[in-house]
Amino acid sequence: MTWLIAHREAALAALIALMVAGVGLYAPAFATLPSLLGVLNNTAFLFMLVLGQTMVLLTRGIDLSVAANLALTGMLTALVGQHGPDLPALIYVGLGLLIGAGLGLAIGLLVGGLGIPPIVVTLGALAIYRGLIVVIGGGDQVNASEMGQSFQDFPKLGFIGLTTPFWIAGVLALSVYIFLSRSRPGRALHAVGGNPVAARYCGIDLGRIQVLVYTLSGAIAGLCGYLWVARYGVAYSEIALGYELTVIAACVI
Repeated sequence: MTWLIAHREAALAALIALMVAGVGLYAPAFATLPSLLGVLNNTAFLFMLVLGQTMVLLTRGIDLSVAANLALTGMLTALVGQHGPDLPALIYVGLGLLIGAGLGLAIGLLVGGLGIPPIVVTLGALAIYRGLIVVIGGGDQVNASEMGQSFQDFPKLGFIGLTTPFWIAGVLALSVYIFLSRSRPGRALHAVGGNPVAARYCGIDLGRIQVLVYTLSGAIAGLCGYLWVARYGVAYSEIALGYELTVIAACVI
Protein backbone atom coordinates (compact mmCIF):
# COMPACT_ATOMS: atom_id res chain seq x y z
CA MET A 1 0.00 0.00 0.00
CA THR A 2 2.86 2.39 0.84
CA TRP A 3 4.43 1.71 -2.57
CA LEU A 4 1.09 2.40 -4.27
CA ILE A 5 0.70 5.76 -2.54
CA ALA A 6 4.29 6.73 -3.35
CA HIS A 7 3.78 6.14 -7.09
CA ARG A 8 1.16 8.58 -8.32
CA GLU A 9 0.52 6.84 -11.66
CA ALA A 10 -0.06 3.47 -10.00
CA ALA A 11 -2.37 5.05 -7.42
CA LEU A 12 -4.34 6.79 -10.18
CA ALA A 13 -4.65 3.51 -12.15
CA ALA A 14 -5.92 1.75 -9.02
CA LEU A 15 -8.44 4.53 -8.41
CA ILE A 16 -9.73 4.28 -11.98
CA ALA A 17 -10.06 0.50 -11.63
CA LEU A 18 -12.07 0.96 -8.42
CA MET A 19 -14.31 3.55 -10.10
CA VAL A 20 -14.96 1.23 -13.07
CA ALA A 21 -15.74 -1.62 -10.68
CA GLY A 22 -18.06 0.59 -8.62
CA VAL A 23 -19.97 1.86 -11.65
CA GLY A 24 -20.10 -1.70 -12.98
CA LEU A 25 -21.73 -2.91 -9.77
CA TYR A 26 -24.30 -0.10 -9.94
CA ALA A 27 -24.93 -0.48 -13.71
CA PRO A 28 -23.73 -3.92 -14.89
CA ALA A 29 -24.18 -2.93 -18.55
CA PHE A 30 -21.29 -0.49 -18.21
CA ALA A 31 -18.81 -3.23 -17.26
CA THR A 32 -19.56 -5.35 -20.33
CA LEU A 33 -16.82 -5.78 -22.93
CA PRO A 34 -18.63 -3.85 -25.73
CA SER A 35 -19.24 -0.92 -23.37
CA LEU A 36 -15.62 -0.77 -22.20
CA LEU A 37 -14.35 -1.01 -25.77
CA GLY A 38 -16.67 1.85 -26.67
CA VAL A 39 -15.20 3.96 -23.87
CA LEU A 40 -11.67 3.30 -25.14
CA ASN A 41 -12.65 4.17 -28.71
CA ASN A 42 -14.47 7.35 -27.71
CA THR A 43 -11.66 8.66 -25.50
CA ALA A 44 -8.93 8.11 -28.13
CA PHE A 45 -9.26 11.70 -29.40
CA LEU A 46 -8.94 13.12 -25.90
CA PHE A 47 -5.91 10.93 -25.25
CA MET A 48 -4.15 12.11 -28.41
CA LEU A 49 -4.83 15.78 -27.68
CA VAL A 50 -3.57 15.30 -24.12
CA LEU A 51 -0.25 14.01 -25.48
CA GLY A 52 0.27 17.22 -27.45
CA GLN A 53 -0.92 19.46 -24.62
CA THR A 54 1.39 17.71 -22.16
CA MET A 55 4.45 18.66 -24.19
CA VAL A 56 3.29 22.28 -24.23
CA LEU A 57 2.62 22.32 -20.49
CA LEU A 58 6.09 20.92 -19.81
CA THR A 59 7.54 24.17 -21.18
CA ARG A 60 5.31 26.30 -18.90
CA GLY A 61 3.08 27.10 -21.86
CA ILE A 62 -0.56 26.41 -22.67
CA ASP A 63 -2.42 25.76 -25.91
CA LEU A 64 -6.04 26.88 -25.88
CA SER A 65 -6.33 26.48 -29.65
CA VAL A 66 -6.23 22.67 -29.93
CA ALA A 67 -9.99 22.21 -30.28
CA ALA A 68 -10.27 25.07 -32.76
CA ASN A 69 -7.33 23.60 -34.69
CA LEU A 70 -9.13 20.27 -34.72
CA ALA A 71 -12.33 21.86 -36.01
CA LEU A 72 -10.64 23.96 -38.71
CA THR A 73 -8.50 21.08 -39.96
CA GLY A 74 -11.55 18.83 -39.92
CA MET A 75 -13.48 21.30 -42.08
CA LEU A 76 -10.61 21.69 -44.54
CA THR A 77 -10.08 17.95 -44.92
CA ALA A 78 -13.85 17.46 -45.29
CA LEU A 79 -13.90 19.99 -48.13
CA VAL A 80 -11.06 18.11 -49.81
CA GLY A 81 -13.02 14.88 -49.32
CA GLN A 82 -16.04 16.57 -50.85
CA HIS A 83 -14.17 17.57 -54.01
CA GLY A 84 -11.82 14.55 -54.16
CA PRO A 85 -13.88 11.58 -52.95
CA ASP A 86 -11.61 8.97 -54.51
CA LEU A 87 -8.38 10.02 -52.78
CA PRO A 88 -6.67 7.38 -50.57
CA ALA A 89 -7.25 7.72 -46.83
CA LEU A 90 -3.53 8.27 -46.18
CA ILE A 91 -3.77 11.50 -48.18
CA TYR A 92 -6.30 12.82 -45.69
CA VAL A 93 -4.15 11.68 -42.76
CA GLY A 94 -1.13 13.49 -44.19
CA LEU A 95 -3.23 16.54 -45.00
CA GLY A 96 -4.58 16.68 -41.46
CA LEU A 97 -1.08 16.44 -40.00
CA LEU A 98 0.25 19.09 -42.38
CA ILE A 99 -2.54 21.61 -41.81
CA GLY A 100 -2.52 21.10 -38.05
CA ALA A 101 1.26 21.45 -37.90
CA GLY A 102 1.06 24.67 -39.92
CA LEU A 103 -1.52 26.14 -37.54
CA GLY A 104 0.62 25.10 -34.57
CA LEU A 105 3.76 26.49 -36.18
CA ALA A 106 2.13 29.91 -36.54
CA ILE A 107 1.45 29.91 -32.80
CA GLY A 108 4.96 28.65 -32.01
CA LEU A 109 6.57 31.46 -34.01
CA LEU A 110 4.57 34.08 -32.14
CA VAL A 111 5.32 32.54 -28.74
CA GLY A 112 8.89 31.39 -29.29
CA GLY A 113 9.97 33.99 -31.84
CA LEU A 114 8.30 37.16 -30.60
CA GLY A 115 7.95 36.25 -26.93
CA ILE A 116 4.20 36.87 -26.75
CA PRO A 117 2.60 35.09 -23.74
CA PRO A 118 1.14 31.71 -24.81
CA ILE A 119 -2.28 32.32 -23.28
CA VAL A 120 -2.67 35.51 -25.34
CA VAL A 121 -1.55 33.91 -28.61
CA THR A 122 -3.54 30.69 -28.25
CA LEU A 123 -6.69 32.45 -27.08
CA GLY A 124 -6.50 34.72 -30.12
CA ALA A 125 -5.79 31.73 -32.36
CA LEU A 126 -8.85 29.99 -30.94
CA ALA A 127 -11.09 32.85 -32.07
CA ILE A 128 -9.38 33.21 -35.45
CA TYR A 129 -9.52 29.51 -36.28
CA ARG A 130 -13.18 29.26 -35.31
CA GLY A 131 -13.93 32.31 -37.45
CA LEU A 132 -12.04 30.85 -40.42
CA ILE A 133 -14.28 27.77 -40.33
CA VAL A 134 -17.32 29.98 -40.89
CA VAL A 135 -15.60 31.90 -43.68
CA ILE A 136 -14.19 28.85 -45.47
CA GLY A 137 -17.35 26.78 -45.07
CA GLY A 138 -19.62 29.67 -45.97
CA GLY A 139 -21.49 29.26 -42.70
CA ASP A 140 -22.62 25.80 -43.81
CA GLN A 141 -21.62 22.29 -42.79
CA VAL A 142 -20.29 19.30 -44.72
CA ASN A 143 -22.34 16.15 -44.17
CA ALA A 144 -21.45 12.50 -44.54
CA SER A 145 -23.34 12.23 -47.83
CA GLU A 146 -20.94 14.79 -49.33
CA MET A 147 -17.75 13.05 -48.23
CA GLY A 148 -16.02 10.23 -50.08
CA GLN A 149 -16.31 6.66 -48.82
CA SER A 150 -12.56 6.24 -48.31
CA PHE A 151 -12.61 9.47 -46.28
CA GLN A 152 -15.14 8.00 -43.85
CA ASP A 153 -14.01 4.38 -43.74
CA PHE A 154 -10.49 4.76 -42.35
CA PRO A 155 -11.36 5.83 -38.74
CA LYS A 156 -13.99 3.08 -38.55
CA LEU A 157 -11.63 0.20 -39.32
CA GLY A 158 -11.33 -2.06 -36.31
CA PHE A 159 -9.23 -4.79 -34.76
CA ILE A 160 -10.45 -6.82 -31.73
CA GLY A 161 -13.20 -4.23 -31.27
CA LEU A 162 -10.88 -1.21 -31.16
CA THR A 163 -10.98 1.30 -34.00
CA THR A 164 -8.22 3.13 -35.86
CA PRO A 165 -8.09 6.21 -33.55
CA PHE A 166 -7.34 3.99 -30.55
CA TRP A 167 -4.41 2.28 -32.27
CA ILE A 168 -3.08 5.60 -33.56
CA ALA A 169 -3.31 6.96 -30.01
CA GLY A 170 -1.28 3.99 -28.78
CA VAL A 171 1.44 4.55 -31.36
CA LEU A 172 1.51 8.27 -30.53
CA ALA A 173 1.77 7.53 -26.80
CA LEU A 174 4.78 5.28 -27.37
CA SER A 175 6.36 7.85 -29.71
CA VAL A 176 5.87 10.72 -27.25
CA TYR A 177 7.27 8.60 -24.41
CA ILE A 178 10.41 7.81 -26.41
CA PHE A 179 10.70 11.44 -27.51
CA LEU A 180 10.44 12.83 -23.97
CA SER A 181 12.64 10.25 -22.29
CA ARG A 182 15.21 9.28 -24.92
CA SER A 183 15.77 12.26 -27.20
CA ARG A 184 17.77 15.40 -26.52
CA PRO A 185 14.96 17.82 -27.53
CA GLY A 186 12.51 15.85 -25.39
CA ARG A 187 14.71 16.12 -22.31
CA ALA A 188 15.17 19.81 -23.09
CA LEU A 189 11.42 20.28 -22.59
CA HIS A 190 11.81 19.27 -18.95
CA ALA A 191 14.76 21.62 -18.53
CA VAL A 192 12.89 24.57 -20.05
CA GLY A 193 9.87 23.98 -17.84
CA GLY A 194 11.92 23.36 -14.71
CA ASN A 195 14.20 26.39 -14.94
CA PRO A 196 14.15 28.48 -18.15
CA VAL A 197 17.09 30.64 -17.07
CA ALA A 198 19.33 27.66 -16.27
CA ALA A 199 18.23 25.98 -19.51
CA ARG A 200 19.31 29.07 -21.47
CA TYR A 201 22.72 29.07 -19.78
CA CYS A 202 23.06 25.38 -20.71
CA GLY A 203 22.72 26.31 -24.36
CA ILE A 204 19.09 25.31 -24.89
CA ASP A 205 17.27 27.55 -27.38
CA LEU A 206 13.98 28.30 -25.61
CA GLY A 207 12.37 29.80 -28.69
CA ARG A 208 13.17 26.78 -30.83
CA ILE A 209 11.80 24.41 -28.19
CA GLN A 210 8.56 26.42 -27.98
CA VAL A 211 8.17 26.40 -31.75
CA LEU A 212 8.69 22.63 -31.71
CA VAL A 213 6.11 21.81 -29.04
CA TYR A 214 3.36 24.01 -30.50
CA THR A 215 3.99 22.52 -33.95
CA LEU A 216 3.77 19.00 -32.55
CA SER A 217 0.64 19.85 -30.58
CA GLY A 218 -0.90 21.35 -33.71
CA ALA A 219 -0.02 18.31 -35.82
CA ILE A 220 -1.73 15.99 -33.34
CA ALA A 221 -4.79 18.26 -33.23
CA GLY A 222 -4.90 18.30 -37.03
CA LEU A 223 -4.75 14.51 -37.19
CA CYS A 224 -7.61 14.35 -34.69
CA GLY A 225 -9.52 16.84 -36.84
CA TYR A 226 -9.61 14.51 -39.83
CA LEU A 227 -10.34 11.41 -37.73
CA TRP A 228 -13.10 13.18 -35.78
CA VAL A 229 -14.93 14.50 -38.85
CA ALA A 230 -14.56 11.23 -40.75
CA ARG A 231 -15.83 9.18 -37.83
CA TYR A 232 -18.85 11.30 -36.97
CA GLY A 233 -19.64 12.29 -40.55
CA VAL A 234 -20.09 16.04 -40.17
CA ALA A 235 -17.90 19.15 -40.24
CA TYR A 236 -19.09 22.51 -38.88
CA SER A 237 -17.83 25.49 -36.92
CA GLU A 238 -18.77 24.25 -33.43
CA ILE A 239 -17.03 20.87 -33.50
CA ALA A 240 -15.34 20.17 -30.14
CA LEU A 241 -16.43 23.58 -28.82
CA GLY A 242 -14.88 24.07 -25.38
CA TYR A 243 -13.00 20.77 -25.65
CA GLU A 244 -9.68 22.49 -24.92
CA LEU A 245 -10.73 22.80 -21.27
CA THR A 246 -11.39 19.06 -21.09
CA VAL A 247 -7.93 18.42 -22.54
CA ILE A 248 -6.20 20.69 -20.04
CA ALA A 249 -8.18 19.15 -17.15
CA ALA A 250 -7.11 15.67 -18.28
CA CYS A 251 -3.47 16.81 -18.36
CA VAL A 252 -3.71 18.14 -14.82
CA ILE A 253 -5.27 14.92 -13.55
